[in-house]
Amino acid sequence: MFLPPSAPVDCTAAVAALVARFGDRFATGAAIRTAHGRGEGLHDVMAPAAVVFARSTADVADVVRVCRDHLVPLIPFGTGTSLEGQIQAIHGGISLDLSGMDKVLAVNMADLDCRVEAGVTREALNAHLRGDGLFFPLDPGANASLGGMAATRASGTNAVRYGTMRDVTLGLTVVTPNGDIITTGGRARKSAAGYDLTRLYIGSEGTLGVITELQLRLFGVPETIAAAVCAFDTLAGAIDAVVTIMQMGVPLARIELLDAEMMRACIGYSRLVGMAAMPTLFLEFHGAPAGVAEQVQQVAEIAAHHGGSDLRWAHKQEERTALWTARHNAYWAARSLKLGCEAISTDACVPISRLAEAILEARQEADAAGLMAPVVGHVGDGRRTWRSAWRDARAQPGA
Repeated sequence: MFLPPSAPVDCTAAVAALVARFGDRFATGAAIRTAHGRGEGLHDVMAPAAVVFARSTADVADVVRVCRDHLVPLIPFGTGTSLEGQIQAIHGGISLDLSGMDKVLAVNMADLDCRVEAGVTREALNAHLRGDGLFFPLDPGANASLGGMAATRASGTNAVRYGTMRDVTLGLTVVTPNGDIITTGGRARKSAAGYDLTRLYIGSEGTLGVITELQLRLFGVPETIAAAVCAFDTLAGAIDAVVTIMQMGVPLARIELLDAEMMRACIGYSRLVGMAAMPTLFLEFHGAPAGVAEQVQQVAEIAAHHGGSDLRWAHKQEERTALWTARHNAYWAARSLKLGCEAISTDACVPISRLAEAILEARQEADAAGLMAPVVGHVGDGRRTWRSAWRDARAQPGA
């Protein structure tokens, strides 16, 4: 039965059961409910009836069983960085906050993997790994929880080289809608035993179960990291350069496109000195010195052919951090263009051969409608270049 947002379900019985089980980890205060009633995207607040703060998989299972028994909607909540409205409680119900499940349970350096609770954020995991020479590469921009990243099949700026959450997740612990606890996958990189339930849950956005733990692939910190920006005379030139780079299999780690309007926003918001409000590519190269040098030369030639400027380099760590922080803050930079207004974000995924058509037509439609619509995107998102990456690895000593 469809229930409109104005007619939330009756949560009285579920609330009584959850109060008895969770005590002070069960909250009904207006401020807490409001904070759990929207993400960073859609601006309408649709608050849950209450919020439960879980600390273990057993806690999650208990909440799921109560909601099952009383037919109450349950909305898993990580860090609230979603842009697509997944955490809005359109029918009321219970918000299940997993941010307290923030332990790194195991790191296996020899096998390049780790196990974490769902509330661990990507930045917290990388801080934990800093002394081990390892890192977790996925970077969706926000400091999202890893459980939320798996539930939404997140990708991010590094997806060009390292893939999306589907590619780096080896296994999960999940609480099913019945309140059963199951594990999927394993630490082995290859398995032909049974259904691939791990990838079934990745991207399910809480509809098939609540992810509570993840087994994740890790990577060695690259020997060389080089970041650069390249401005273009036209948006079409920037897009064509990306298409050529991808079709040639150049194994960049990141390729981000910002149109002129988005660059204007980022220059003002993040104080990017010496950059122009022109269509711009943000690039990053990972690998051995020889491999990176080859990639740089290829990209520079392609960019110049399509009307790009010389690559402007961010050599120091703090310069690279400033550059990518500006990219991560693009959403807030865009909002700063018109104070007092809300922003609505949307995504489009197309084959690489249709990229130019999709972006240019969207830009034309927005201009014709008089919309302020800055464009930013992971234009190399998810395309794996295994052959080139393997060739780069062979150039490293001992590979």
